[in-house]
Amino acid sequence: MSFDGTEGGSISLTAGAALTAEYRKQNPGETKGHFFGKDILQDILDQEGCMGIRMYYGLDQDGNKELVLVGADANENDLTSLVADLSLPCPGVCGNANSLNS
Repeated sequence: MSFDGTEGGSISLTAGAALTAEYRKQNPGETKGHFFGKDILQDILDQEGCMGIRMYYGLDQDGNKELVLVGADANENDLTSLVADLSLPCPGVCGNANSLNS
């Protein structure tokens, strides 16, 4: 398979809420999500040959969940010249309560 930039798709809020509710149920008190600003996301997407963003799970030195982002090309290879982390975790920065985070 090769990437063409159309991978992934939208789901309903109801479906997303069910997924995040199940995660919160199985992982009480854990990180619920991460926020990345548009500048770093656009920088990744603007790399030559980038077809999308791959997200890796990680743990920091304190055992907190992290996401590590890289671009990926059409051949499914990571574009490792730009690697993103330093997201803002929720809880911490969650915004108003809604069906995805509460």
